[in-house]
Amino acid sequence: MKKDFLSINDFSREEILKLLQKSAELKQMRIDNITYHPLKGKSLGMIFSKHSTRTRISFEVGMFELGGQALFLATDQLQLTRGETVEDSAKVLSRYLDGIVIRTYDHEEVINFARHASIPVINGLTDLNHPVQILADLFTIQEKLGKIEDIKVAYLGDGNNVAYSWMLGASIMGIHLAVACPKDHQPKWPESMGSLGKVEVLEDPLEAVHNADVLYTDVWVSMGQESQSEEKIKRLQPYQINQKLVAAANDGVLVMHCLPAHRDMEISSEVMDGKNSIVFDQAENRLHVQKAILDALLSPPKQ
Repeated sequence: MKKDFLSINDFSREEILKLLQKSAELKQMRIDNITYHPLKGKSLGMIFSKHSTRTRISFEVGMFELGGQALFLATDQLQLTRGETVEDSAKVLSRYLDGIVIRTYDHEEVINFARHASIPVINGLTDLNHPVQILADLFTIQEKLGKIEDIKVAYLGDGNNVAYSWMLGASIMGIHLAVACPKDHQPKWPESMGSLGKVEVLEDPLEAVHNADVLYTDVWVSMGQESQSEEKIKRLQPYQINQKLVAAANDGVLVMHCLPAHRDMEISSEVMDGKNSIVFDQAENRLHVQKAILDALLSPPKQ
């Protein structure tokens, strides 16, 4: 039976831990130049309505390194934009491909696609959710701190799809998450959350970073929201991750950003390039984690 990955809570805590372990194994195999081709002969379709650097390249390279191929399918080159329904497209592509990654605006579009596809569908980002990013973040934190449980993550800035996904991930994995946003930019609370972690939404950034092991931010103006930029940036200025907020957190606090970064807007260049930053390790780990996801969802069932 096929399994989709549309939201972080599509995997249980135990399944996530197995994926993180597999990610570490795949990362080491890449370092050791060990060939591993469980997806030989498999094809992954990548339907992208939004621009992408990390998501597109890491999935394409990941699929290649697992022995398969990835086909980049820009929506303006598909019949989807000429009136073919999502349902029909899902049924047709299921006859050609072994899996699909979708990166689009409306989360319901991904849900609808998965409902009608007979192959695994992976959410590469929607305006609501970014689950592949959060899995890579969890792997990076585990790699750096040696654990996930009993840590505090402070998310600062816009309550967007990444903040929403972090709320789900923290609640499943036993993390204390403090989300700091202005009142009118706070994230939507997920309908279904785990019970292991502690999630709080605050307005005061200094309160959020107190005792934090990780500081995390994302762009303040997401794709498709550019018309809101000037007023939004003004409201979010106190939430910039800078040396003041780093100093207010735990000694040795890790600084993360899912990229792309608008330097000296949501994060100062001093901090992003500083000793606390693990931003580029985090970006690299998208590759290893997404390989683990592809291996788990697309590999033939073990006999």
